[in-house]
Amino acid sequence: MDATFDTGETRGTRSIFIMIFVWEIRDGSYGVAFCCLAGASGGQLPFCGGGGGDGVKGGWGERRWRGVAAAAACAVAAVMVSRRVKSRKKWNRIVGVLMELEEGCGTEIGRLRQVVDAMAVEMHAGLASEGGSKLKMLLTYIHTLPDGFDLDCCVGFTLFLFLILIGNYGNDIRNADLYSILIDMSEEGVYYSLDLGGTNFRVLRVHLGGQMSMILNKKVERQPIPRELMTGTSEELFDFIALTLKQLVESESSEFEFRLDERMVLGVTFSFPVKQASASSGTLIKWTKGFDIEDMVGKDVAESLQHALINRGLNMRVAALVNDTVGTLALGHYDDEDTVAAVIIGTGTNACYVERIDAIIKCQGLLTNSEEWYLLSPCIVHLIIEYIMGFEKMISGMYLGDIVRRVLLRMSLESDIFGDATARLSVPFALRTPLMVAMHEDETSDLREVGRILKEVFQISDVPLKVRKLVVRACDVITRRAARLAAAGIVGILKKIGRDGSGGIASGRPKSGGESTIKMKRSVVAVEGGLYSNYTMFRDYLHEAVSDILGEEIAPYVVLKESEDGSGIGAALLAASYSSVRKDHTSQQI
Repeated sequence: MDATFDTGETRGTRSIFIMIFVWEIRDGSYGVAFCCLAGASGGQLPFCGGGGGDGVKGGWGERRWRGVAAAAACAVAAVMVSRRVKSRKKWNRIVGVLMELEEGCGTEIGRLRQVVDAMAVEMHAGLASEGGSKLKMLLTYIHTLPDGFDLDCCVGFTLFLFLILIGNYGNDIRNADLYSILIDMSEEGVYYSLDLGGTNFRVLRVHLGGQMSMILNKKVERQPIPRELMTGTSEELFDFIALTLKQLVESESSEFEFRLDERMVLGVTFSFPVKQASASSGTLIKWTKGFDIEDMVGKDVAESLQHALINRGLNMRVAALVNDTVGTLALGHYDDEDTVAAVIIGTGTNACYVERIDAIIKCQGLLTNSEEWYLLSPCIVHLIIEYIMGFEKMISGMYLGDIVRRVLLRMSLESDIFGDATARLSVPFALRTPLMVAMHEDETSDLREVGRILKEVFQISDVPLKVRKLVVRACDVITRRAARLAAAGIVGILKKIGRDGSGGIASGRPKSGGESTIKMKRSVVAVEGGLYSNYTMFRDYLHEAVSDILGEEIAPYVVLKESEDGSGIGAALLAASYSSVRKDHTSQQI
């Protein structure tokens, strides 16, 4: 820092420049030194001093300025030291916030295994009796999956959906029931499905080859739903959907050589709270995700859609009404018969898995042995662990960005690190998860993407590099916790069905004692959702945690497979399969 003093003399210009040096000593105190340069018409010579000691006399002989220089140096140094101390305290408070976050978000293996055990135990308790658990789990009707492997010939199985509820939608039961379907893999032809779960819906066409043939081809069309239809009438909404589906069918009728008057089969993925009545019907409990069509609540979803199809002259029958995880599991099992569970990790999260019928103790009195398959009475069970509400908020894409925003707000309240942006940082969900992902995965040397997003979203300019690094670190802490908790949830499902190497909880008691003689089977978990598919660091952390929890001996037997369009294609597969069952059953009755 330079300070200039004019001598005030008229014979020439004389000035003095004071250079001050401040350094921190190990014990936390500060040392001060100054160097003065005097300028005059006759030349310039320096004199220096330090720590208040005597300076070295300059050659120009004006000793009175030495005292002025020393005083000025000490005054400026005091200001600098004061500012630096305050700055250091502020920085330490910010770092303290991050350290507190890291400690609170700790997910060491011991803690994760506690989550796994709690998950499995609560799942078992929920199957044993009504109200026996705080988890919410939904029972359904499927006991076989697309691949020709008839589970009934081995042991009674039913598909069981384990739904981790979504934060603010905590009371949503969702259309998560599964369906009793007999699969013989002889399906061939063209099948359609609708996937409605938000402000957009998808229409899919799947061409099956039959007799162990894989999917020959598929087509997916996405269509936004006009906002006025989201709050209009059920007739308007389903008429719009039916019209879109008809346009796709008519555009392809010549390509696949079928007549429009032929009866076609439709599978529907409907990711809203629905109370299932059968494999192809269910009544809407409530709308979520911005929909508010009052006249639809309490009505059968499939029936309303069926009326719209008929009114549009489309000869198509709704053969399956499913949840997104069910479709993902169906497609996963179609591709790989070792698939035992499916997980959605996107904006929200939920999962389904294959469960033994004899493990569903509370429903055994309702089972009947029909000619074709076991039938389960519809059973919607509320099985939410109290912390599951927070659990879902900690791992799904709906909330991760906002958690980081809250961390930044806390930092802003502790110091002026972000200037006057506190008000903007206080706006809920101002930082969307995709933007958080972009900051976390910024690989530029100066983290310019982090700076750009902070400026665009919160109008915070000129963020120092060290602060940007703290922002990235906060993103990493939140993401790592989310991925590792999601991994614990997956392993919890595997533990419940005895696929984690521990023997699981199949009949009410964890197996224990002696060395394990369990013969491990290959277990595949189908995973779908934008957070898993598009967020590389999240996916890597999740895979790492699954391996860590299971251990090096068991981990190789568990495979996480990414699924694409499973919720839609799986619905078409189930529709085709269920259609085959009904045909076969009808012919046998005749």
